[in-house]
Amino acid sequence: MAAALRGLKPMRAITLYTLAAVVAVSIWISERVAVPPPKDYRVHITYWEKWTGFEGDAIRAVVDAFNRSQDRIHVDLLTVSGIQNKLLLATAGGTPPDVAGLWSYLVPQYVDARALTPLDERCARAGIGPEDYVPVYWRAGVYRGAIYALPTTPGSTALHYNRALFREVGLDPDRPPRTIEELDAFAEKLTKKRPDGKMVRVGFMHAEPGWWHWAWGYMFGGRLWDGRDRLTLNCPENLRAYEWIASYSRKYGARNLQTFKSGLGTLFASPENGFLCGKVAMEIQGVWMHNFISKYAPQMTKPTLQWAAAPFPYPADRPDLAGGTMTEADCVVIPRGARHPDEAFEFIRFLESQKGMELLCLLQGKHTPLSRVSPEFYARHPNPYIKLFYELPRNRTAFAVPPIGIWPELRDALTAVFEEVLLEQKTPKQALDDVQARMQPKFEEYLRRIRLREQAEGRTHRGR
Repeated sequence: MAAALRGLKPMRAITLYTLAAVVAVSIWISERVAVPPPKDYRVHITYWEKWTGFEGDAIRAVVDAFNRSQDRIHVDLLTVSGIQNKLLLATAGGTPPDVAGLWSYLVPQYVDARALTPLDERCARAGIGPEDYVPVYWRAGVYRGAIYALPTTPGSTALHYNRALFREVGLDPDRPPRTIEELDAFAEKLTKKRPDGKMVRVGFMHAEPGWWHWAWGYMFGGRLWDGRDRLTLNCPENLRAYEWIASYSRKYGARNLQTFKSGLGTLFASPENGFLCGKVAMEIQGVWMHNFISKYAPQMTKPTLQWAAAPFPYPADRPDLAGGTMTEADCVVIPRGARHPDEAFEFIRFLESQKGMELLCLLQGKHTPLSRVSPEFYARHPNPYIKLFYELPRNRTAFAVPPIGIWPELRDALTAVFEEVLLEQKTPKQALDDVQARMQPKFEEYLRRIRLREQAEGRTHRGR
């Protein structure tokens, strides 16, 4: 991080250093207030996590179990909002926590900022390796050939559909669409309009929930980069995906879709959620959706099951893409400069054990990232489709955010592309060609800065 700051203009670097120092001091003071000085002769390690509510209660249960399991280390758990920024600043200021919970898509950015500690040697000594995990979740913590993070609660996506609405329009509730073409036909049958043309229910819409605008190309076999130094945003498969998105605007009207979307509840976690209130018949969602169905739409689960989950459809001419699912994961890391890295990893070992991981994932309503699952986990899990969400990521068609250091900027750019196409402001080809032309130089410049810094650090190291 310090090396990265040295490359900035003097005033900007001073400002960032000052801000980092202020934040670090503030965090240090808050820790002293929240966590009194230890008097139990244990090594106290600080663990920052982003979770609140029932998810926070779940990790608290795991931390408490670890603290009870031995008398040498005590984990002090702190909930930290805006952790992605605060952790970078605390690391730059020299006062990071010992363990932190992040989202896996941030790992490349943190590694490039020299903010994380490699875990390879510690994993090797502990016997932790790729064979212990579902491959896509293990890869989420590997960057530039080194291990920097281990997964905690993962997520995979599937098609969620309303069985009651299927029955209403004469569709078999036990036979979800299998191909994109069937999805389109089912969506048309499920869509409901008033005589004036205003939509009161949609069968399917790409903008709901609207979280993964970057991912549609993968459903058609596309990719966002070549694995080296070239973005592939306008590849033929991605273009086909955005043509599919554009077909909905042509069929239903861009303004009608926009008006309908704006009329849905603004809060996802509420009874006004489009899927939960029956205004959206089918949508792509993650394993966590069951938690919100149970809380905000119990009528969808009682007395008979009124919703279901199935693999997201694939193009009819690409059966090799069957079972495609978007995956993501929370993860744990040891920040660079942590005071107690060995003790921190001992806690991580407990968290990554089958006992610790299944406790956490069960309480959060997720599936496990581990390659082994106990029968008790499935027996106790409340989600009736938990096996589906566990098996989908094991397919070779499972995909995740590409490990690119400028991912947040690229994600935002692709969101803009989605909106341009959906609102018919640009053709899919225009939108994708434009974003490719705009983002490729930025990606190359990012890679160039990383190489220059590595060369400079290599010369400094050799000169010592």
